[in-house]
Amino acid sequence: MSRPLQQSANRRRFLQSGTGAALAMSGVGFHGSTRLKASESPNERLQLLCVGVANRAAANLDGVNSQQLIGLCDVDANFLSAAAKKHPSAKTFGDYREMIDQLSGEADAIVVSTADHHHAPAALAGMNRGLHCYCEKPLTHTIEEARLMAKVATSKKLATQMGTQIHAGENYRRVVERIRSGVLGQIERVHVWVGKGWGGGERPETGDPVPKHLNWDQWIGPAPMRPYAKGRYHPAQWRRWWDFGQGTLGDMGCHYMDLPFWALGLRAPAKVVAEGPDVHPETCPLGLVVHYDFEASDSHGPLRMTWYDGDRSPKKLEGLRDDQVPSSGVLFVGSEGMMVATYGGYRLFPEEKFKESTEPARSIPRSIGHHAEWLEACRTGSPTTCNFDYSGALTECVLLGNVAYRLNQEILWDADQLRVTNAPAAERLIRKEYRDGWELPSELGE
Repeated sequence: MSRPLQQSANRRRFLQSGTGAALAMSGVGFHGSTRLKASESPNERLQLLCVGVANRAAANLDGVNSQQLIGLCDVDANFLSAAAKKHPSAKTFGDYREMIDQLSGEADAIVVSTADHHHAPAALAGMNRGLHCYCEKPLTHTIEEARLMAKVATSKKLATQMGTQIHAGENYRRVVERIRSGVLGQIERVHVWVGKGWGGGERPETGDPVPKHLNWDQWIGPAPMRPYAKGRYHPAQWRRWWDFGQGTLGDMGCHYMDLPFWALGLRAPAKVVAEGPDVHPETCPLGLVVHYDFEASDSHGPLRMTWYDGDRSPKKLEGLRDDQVPSSGVLFVGSEGMMVATYGGYRLFPEEKFKESTEPARSIPRSIGHHAEWLEACRTGSPTTCNFDYSGALTECVLLGNVAYRLNQEILWDADQLRVTNAPAAERLIRKEYRDGWELPSELGE
């Protein structure tokens, strides 16, 4: 049964109390806190709202199904009906704005698993009501949205996590420890590549009848309206269209760039330049190369990180044989050697030099699980490793690659001011307009 509104209001007031503030500060390295009131058991199930219920969203529902799912939302009635059978006590909605309006007083947190263009409108609507938030990658559709998400999370002391599930794996932890141990010396160059490609195609000249089970107006949401076209957008092809996604870079960048970001403490590049096919006004490229230049910081020296995807994914890389370059991975190039890392393992090169090398002492604890980490943070204020401060900066960097590509020039990035200093035209790509009725909440973070 859903918790009474008065009790949920008490949960919010607890955050503002002295006890709540003390608990919020107890999570070392974490800016979040708990909304649970002091008299409630930390083992009580959280009350969750879920935006999106199928495909990637279904996996997220499985990740949080130990909790009480009180609201489910999807624009596809078939998907929603199937999810409702698994969670019969949840109320169902076709519009997340209505779900948040009706149930945010009873809820503790929100899970957002939609096409990219809905991430920020849905997540910020919940966060602005004080709901903790789990959101799929990339965190947002635009750079401005990523900055806003991080701002609101910090301002409202919310437990947040971006859905880069591989971050919770043991292999990534071992790679980070190895790089930080200095076994490769000073890291001077990073290559990141993914063999898949989301892009290409032309916008359909005519539309098709909208299926009865699909609310097309709701699916379009904040994007400019266009006719439905069977098999071209919903449910699986939206990533290739600029209005809804960010291509292969947006899809996979937050997974693979996450590793160098974590290991090297990266934040914002100073310069970005991209190479690819002629820019298409509607669809993302089938292959892209992006060079990100980072100035020296306390955690790394001057560094260039290069991203490759699709038909521009490398078959050869500096100092490696063809059979040593996997279809997707990360290559760290240091003054003392190199490392190739994938989701499941890593190798040091030259192999002869490092054959006696041993792993450093483990300093990063085993994850309790990517979703479990966030759920525990919602209850206690404990740390999450992909909170919106970290993942917001990662997403900004990823999306800057597409900004540089679409402008067809090297861009100089002022992260503090959130602007490209040498290209005023970048403004239309850093932020965007929203269709009437889908604007972001006002007074964000207040």
